[in-house]
Parts: sequence; C-alpha cells; structure tokens
Amino acid sequence: MRILKKRAEATDLFFPLLHQNRVKNPHGLIEWIEMAGKLKVGIFSFSCCEDSSIVFVELLNEHYKEWLKLVDFRYARILQTKNDPTGLDVAFVEGAVANEKDRQKVLDIRKNSKKVVAIGSCACNAQPAGQRNMFDEETKREIQFIVDKFKMAPKVESIPEVIKVDDLVAGCPMDENHFIAVLNKYLEEFGIVEKTAKA
Repeated sequence: MRILKKRAEATDLFFPLLHQNRVKNPHGLIEWIEMAGKLKVGIFSFSCCEDSSIVFVELLNEHYKEWLKLVDFRYARILQTKNDPTGLDVAFVEGAVANEKDRQKVLDIRKNSKKVVAIGSCACNAQPAGQRNMFDEETKREIQFIVDKFKMAPKVESIPEVIKVDDLVAGCPMDENHFIAVLNKYLEEFGIVEKTAKA
C-alpha cells in the first residue's frame, strides 16, 4: 500500500515557513505533519473478558511497523496512558454495555467518531457478557443484590442496541482477518492509502 499525498502536502505547505523562521514550535509542527496523514483510531473496552484487545495486541507483533506509519492511536488504554477520545476517524468498541455510566461513554464515542466498529461477540450481540438477560425470574431475584450493589442496568446491551454502528467484527475473540480487512477498508476510505484495484 502506498501512502497518499496528505503528508506531502502538509510538508510542502509548512516547511517554507520553517525556513522563514515563522514557526514558533518546529518540533510540534513536525509532529503535526507526521500525524496529518494518519487514520485517527480509538480502541475502547467495556464489559467483556477483553479477548479482542488481546488479539489486537497480538496483531501488533506482525503489523506494528506498518500501522505506525498509517494509524494514530489517539485512544488505546491497553497501549498508552495519554489518551484523547475526541476527533476520531474510527472507534473500535469491545464489550457490552452493562450500566448507565458505560452507556453514556458509548454515546460520547459515537459523537466523537466518524465511524464506529463493534468488535467481539459481547459488543456485537451482548453475549456472553449478557447471560443474566436470559435468567429466569427466580435467578434474577437471587442476583438482584449484586446488580444493585454495582449499579448495573436491568439489561446488558450490545453496542448496536445503544448506538448506530458502521461495521461488526464478530467472534469470541474477534476474527483477526476480518478486523484487518475492516481497518484496511477505512484506511482506503479516509484516503490514508490508495484504493487497491479489485480483481
């Protein structure tokens, strides 16, 4: 895949200003140019076993050098301590929504992301995280004190039940080939790489 012109255009625009000493923070400018041609991505996790996050980290073993050139991981608590959930191109969301606090976070993710992708079974269909949804009434009464203690919602919801999602990457854990295909799709759609010719 070839990187498109965005970074080159940013360089052409701002390097003359560097030579004229009209830039106060050249290091910040260089960092901005580096990020200008990257897909702004967030990786979020809610109620689940986080197996899709583990798959994602494993994928970095093979794709780190490639993705470093193409992706700006603006929010990924599994990778870094400094995170920004705003202004995202694509948000990958793992896990089900089990309480009102997480529901609000998911709504905020939708507001701050051009595209949202649910990854893993819990995000796609709320299972197995939402097994209590299917409990009989007696069992629900038995666990009610736990639901109350941890301020859980009456029902565990999938991500598509809470917000509009643009893609689903199903599986427990998520299907890694499908994840890569979806990421590549958005790298093309947002003009980070050239579209590959279809056979």
